[in-house]
Amino acid sequence: MVASLPETAEGPCYGTPGFRARGKLFARLREDGESLVVRVDPIERDLLLEADPRCFYITDHYRDHPWVLVRLPVVEADVLADMLDRAWRLAAPRRLVEAHERRH
Repeated sequence: MVASLPETAEGPCYGTPGFRARGKLFARLREDGESLVVRVDPIERDLLLEADPRCFYITDHYRDHPWVLVRLPVVEADVLADMLDRAWRLAAPRRLVEAHERRH
């Protein structure tokens, strides 16, 4: 899913694979190997946590930051793809996002 996003690179992040748009982190695998840490809009995060706490959660570490944890065994593929696209858009430079939108 991440490979379809322009100018995305994979690299280590806290000992796990992380995904960056031109150097800015937008997602990473959590140490448990079962969860993905995904950048989100803070308002969207609250809605996700309320809508499906079985799939989405946070720890105290992420409480004051724009990230949500996603349980990979539970999340639907289309939901995850949409979340990664949104996370990429939050991290990528505006011109890169605009160029991507023009192509699609």
